[in-house]
Amino acid sequence: MRLFILFLLWPALLLAQPALPVTEVAPGIFVHFARQEFPNPHNHDHIANIGFIVGQRCVAVIDTGGSPLQGQALKKAIENTTDKPVCYVINTHVHPDHIYGNRVFKQPGVKFIGHYRLSRAMAARAPFDIDRAKAQWDVELRAEDIVPPDFNIHKQMRIDLGQRYLLLTAHPTAHTDNDLSIWDEKTNTAWLADLLFIDHIPTLDGSLKGWLNEISKLEKQTYRFVVPGHGPLATDWPQAIQPEKRYLQILLTEIREQIKQGKYLEDAVKTVGLSEKPHWQLFDAYHQRNVMSAFAELEWEDE
Repeated sequence: MRLFILFLLWPALLLAQPALPVTEVAPGIFVHFARQEFPNPHNHDHIANIGFIVGQRCVAVIDTGGSPLQGQALKKAIENTTDKPVCYVINTHVHPDHIYGNRVFKQPGVKFIGHYRLSRAMAARAPFDIDRAKAQWDVELRAEDIVPPDFNIHKQMRIDLGQRYLLLTAHPTAHTDNDLSIWDEKTNTAWLADLLFIDHIPTLDGSLKGWLNEISKLEKQTYRFVVPGHGPLATDWPQAIQPEKRYLQILLTEIREQIKQGKYLEDAVKTVGLSEKPHWQLFDAYHQRNVMSAFAELEWEDE
């Protein structure tokens, strides 16, 4: 009965959403900077930086948030900012806090873009996310909320918003196996999403070695502004990515040493990387998971 009532009230709930607060970090680039929190029923998984870029012809949305309600709030922010229509929705990777506002933007003329592995990752995660969303985030998700990309990027793709070009890059496995970044040529702004964490501890769902390899490439760039997936705007590139690099490198070095000494995962989660705890928010929520993922990757690397 509750689900039926919610279905009847859904249009009104969407209309009642206030516009999401956004900050113009560079001309035409608007970001909603989320709070650094673990996803829970109080924040509804609205914990990622999301936003949009405005061109002379149209708007590109970059990630849509943790729920359809947040997606609607983002849509209102766009409508309050510009009369240009949305032409693209760019999903930077599969994690729920970045993609579950997609359905709000699914309408004629809007094309969804993602990494070529994103569709598969969405399909694999969907049953689990739909099943747990109500209990863990107090969010009602349905099959319609899974909106895969219309365009799948294998390497790079350049799109034009009208006198504004964005270069989209599909990365090898790093934070996830479906990471996509955006570079705005006009302002030399990179939107790295969860390839970059600032203050919030990095979360590993892909490859530790792959992520460090991507960092080695990214830190050679000369970006003016960088938008992380979590944390404040970076204006001091490449210094801004050094804490993340240090943390991941410590995981690599210390786990390899544990393995060399014949230690097991149970030992590693108790000791590896603890020196980093004072430097990161949400350390206790994510660090042991990172160690477990990294240990599984490194355990057989010389076999």
